[in-house]
Amino acid sequence: MEEAHSEVCGAHQSGPKLHFRIKRMGYYWPTMIKDCIDYARRCQACQFHANLIHEPPEPLHPTVASWPFDAWGLDVVGPLTKTSGGHLYILAAIDYFSKWAEAVPLKEVKKENVADFIRTHIIYRYGVPRYIITDNGKPFAIA
Repeated sequence: MEEAHSEVCGAHQSGPKLHFRIKRMGYYWPTMIKDCIDYARRCQACQFHANLIHEPPEPLHPTVASWPFDAWGLDVVGPLTKTSGGHLYILAAIDYFSKWAEAVPLKEVKKENVADFIRTHIIYRYGVPRYIITDNGKPFAIA
């Protein structure tokens, strides 16, 4: 199976094509189709280069904002090249409804800096949002 799939004669075909190729070579066993599909799915080269659209592990749930400044997305960009002021990171927030962006440069990413940014740049200016969506990185985790 390995030779037919990835060696000199192999072309990294999908499971059903691999099954057909091995069958043409004169081999057969009862679980051949399942084995070929499983083998092709486990092939690292096929996983890396395949142009398949893979289904996400869980269904995606869109975030819908009903009005401006109702839901914000936060993320940290960096580390970047150090600026003359010593800043290495950018903390960015985007409103899901209006796409309005707020951003500040940071020398270091700490929970205190993130909390201060949310308080001064979001809550004081636009009110308390219903949702703040993050990628659960270290500065956004609850201690």
